[in-house]
Parts: sequence; structure tokens; C-alpha cells
Amino acid sequence: MTRKTIYTEVEVDVDISSFETEDLLDELEARGSLPLELPGFNSNELVEAIWLKRRQGNDNYQEELDKLIYQVTGRVI
Repeated sequence: MTRKTIYTEVEVDVDISSFETEDLLDELEARGSLPLELPGFNSNELVEAIWLKRRQGNDNYQEELDKLIYQVTGRVI
């Protein structure tokens, strides 16, 4: 019996809600796609602060935006 290895690509529709959050976080971590987890940084709080300032017409949210960019990308502006 002769064996051959064949590689193929398959497209599958998956309901992402059927996965556990912890499994998704593990996959993102394995890919190196998780935002930096640094003390004092919370991306949800930063987005909320930016949103609130913009909603109130306050354009002075650059510090929060810089922190958010650093937390997500790990890069300083």
C-alpha cells in the first residue's frame, strides 16, 4: 500500500459563540495577538474615557489614546 501526504484548504463556517472564552484567549496568546497586559492599563477603561471626552466635545484625549495605542501595539508614538 502506497501512502501520500496531501495538503488541502477547507473553508468551514463556525459559530464563534460555541467556543469558550478561555479557549479563544489561549489561541490569541499562542498567535501573539493579545494586547499587552500591563499594570494600570485597561483598554476598556481607556476606550470609555476617550468616548466620554469625545461625546462631551472635549478634544483633549490624546494621552488616553496614546496609552491605548501602546497597550494594543506595544509601540510608543
